[in-house]
Amino acid sequence: MKISYREAMRQAMHEALAGDPRVFLMGEDVGKYGGTYAVSKGFIEEFGPERIRDTPLSELGFVGAGIGAALGGMRPIVEVMTVNFSLLALDQIVNTAAVLRHMSGGQFSVPLVVRMATGAGRQLAAQHSHSLENWYAHIPGIRVLAPATIGDARGMLAPALADPDPVIIFEHAQLYNLEGELADDWQCDIARAAVRREGSQVSVFAYGGCLPKAMQAAAELADAGIDAEVIDLRLLRPLDTETIAASVRKTHRAVVVDEGWKSGSLAAEVVARIVEDCFYDLDAPPVRVCSAEVPIPYARHMEEAALPQPAKIVAAVKELLNA
Repeated sequence: MKISYREAMRQAMHEALAGDPRVFLMGEDVGKYGGTYAVSKGFIEEFGPERIRDTPLSELGFVGAGIGAALGGMRPIVEVMTVNFSLLALDQIVNTAAVLRHMSGGQFSVPLVVRMATGAGRQLAAQHSHSLENWYAHIPGIRVLAPATIGDARGMLAPALADPDPVIIFEHAQLYNLEGELADDWQCDIARAAVRREGSQVSVFAYGGCLPKAMQAAAELADAGIDAEVIDLRLLRPLDTETIAASVRKTHRAVVVDEGWKSGSLAAEVVARIVEDCFYDLDAPPVRVCSAEVPIPYARHMEEAALPQPAKIVAAVKELLNA
């Protein structure tokens, strides 16, 4: 069945709401407007305002309300309009949701799912376009997911809601209009990375909005006679080090693609783990392809220049292989 990434997310939420009365959705414009990216369109008419709750423009407040509801036995899905705005709720996520199981000696859990759009490419300028996934991947006590395919958009929410601890789901805004076939086996293991393309000469690691670019780059490399393996990290915390290491031990070279900035990036963490675990398997130093170290520009040509692109990935691989 061919559907969009947006529709896959919508189906996942609809299934959760219809199947469990403890599940409810809250966030800015999720109700009457149908969601900033139309993922919850029609939900308020079907499920009513008690379960589809429009909130004030106060991320600190409504994420905190979601935490309280989770502690009270509910299964809230909290939508934050964009990752940039989620910084207003960092205190609730970092100092409350992520730590309560530890601080209570296991007496309390916070089964909260926070969904948020991330990433650039839509000419929305710096305050709406950054990729801060690594900030959350740094925090013990939460699971961080980045669905990059229609199957993962459909399959990640159910196991996230079943997790007794907080889960953050990052949906790259450039993916919502992506269309493709939803396979019959769309159920998702949120504990493992995924091999999206088998290869033998170089491992290309990516996630979220960078995965389609990595796949395009791999296709272009294949035309040039270079066999690239593409790994979708998709689980940013905890990283699936086993899958990462297995790929590097097969190809002996690694390129990590990350829309975050290079300094302190998730790419840096992946490279560090590769060096720690696979140093003697490497035939060349790992390479990172990241965004330019600037706030994301508004102008289209500047925005595109600042972001990882397939051509940059191809160039990095060829340089790594001296091809």
